[in-house]
Amino acid sequence: MESKTNLELLEQAKQGDKNALGELLIRYRPYLRILAQRHMDAAIRVRLDPSDVVQQTSLEAHRGIDRFRGDSEGEWVAWVRKILENNAAQAIRRHLLTQKRSARREVYLDESNSAVHSVKGGLRSRENSPSKRALNSERSVKLALMLHNLPESQREAIRLRYLEGRSLKELAESLGRSETAVAGLLKRGLRNLRDDSDVGAMDSRY
Repeated sequence: MESKTNLELLEQAKQGDKNALGELLIRYRPYLRILAQRHMDAAIRVRLDPSDVVQQTSLEAHRGIDRFRGDSEGEWVAWVRKILENNAAQAIRRHLLTQKRSARREVYLDESNSAVHSVKGGLRSRENSPSKRALNSERSVKLALMLHNLPESQREAIRLRYLEGRSLKELAESLGRSETAVAGLLKRGLRNLRDDSDVGAMDSRY
């Protein structure tokens, strides 16, 4: 049976088809996870799993789909991104409230408050027209799915290098490998992604 397009699933979801909405959210899960990872501070991610934020976002999207008033996939993506943004910020705040007061916590609060501001500002779409938002979301989801299908070591190296802007030295320390080994991971990962036009910009930066 021919697979339905995202827009067809969205139209069915707006009409109350929970299965269609579930399928649409499954398709977007890798994209949402990358967003959550990118905009949650590294210190926060040690204690809070981005997958939990994505799961909460999916639940709220199910509960609130009747309040969605858009017509395009781009508008739906912006709506879901806003839900994820709020959930990430709330998760960070809840986590901070559970921390014991100490000298370490004061430093951690400063870092985590920066993460809250990043979540508030970093997840908003900068594309204004529905057509641009739709094109941007389509490319982003495609890239997220391709990253999701990479071996874990390649995926993590690419995420740290190109989504978080880490240097090769920082990658080597984070991954517990030599800089030469990390460079190899990046090259293999980029080679696997090379057919995607968005990855060309990454490749030129390497």
